[in-house]
Formats: sequence, structure tokens, C-alpha cells
Amino acid sequence: MLNSVLIGFLGLGGSEMIIILVIVLLLFGGKKIPELMKGLGKGVKEFKDASKGDGAEESKSSIDKKD
Repeated sequence: MLNSVLIGFLGLGGSEMIIILVIVLLLFGGKKIPELMKGLGKGVKEFKDASKGDGAEESKSSIDKKD
């Protein structure tokens, strides 16, 4: 569902997606793409952890202020 929404939003069809994938493969090479995706995954995980951590720190500080 998300994929169809994203493709519909960008107005890209199947042939355009294939052309973009081929260009990315030519630019970065087959060995570099998994490294890029691994780094992107780590970044997303750190962002999620930081956003969860900030909420916990705010609730702790608000409890401390009440005491």
C-alpha cells in the first residue's frame, strides 16, 4: 500500500523506476549499495532511539520538578 501511494504521489511508473534503479546501480556499484543501506538503517535506528529517549527524559524532568 505504501509503495503504491509513494509511486502515485511521485507520478512514477514501472519504466521510470527501472531507469532510476539502473542509474543508481551504475553510480554506486553493486558492492556499495548494501553499505549505504546499512548506514541508512543505523541512522534511522539512532533517530528512533533518540526520539524515544528524549520523551523519557522529559517525563523524568517533569516528575522531578513536581517534587
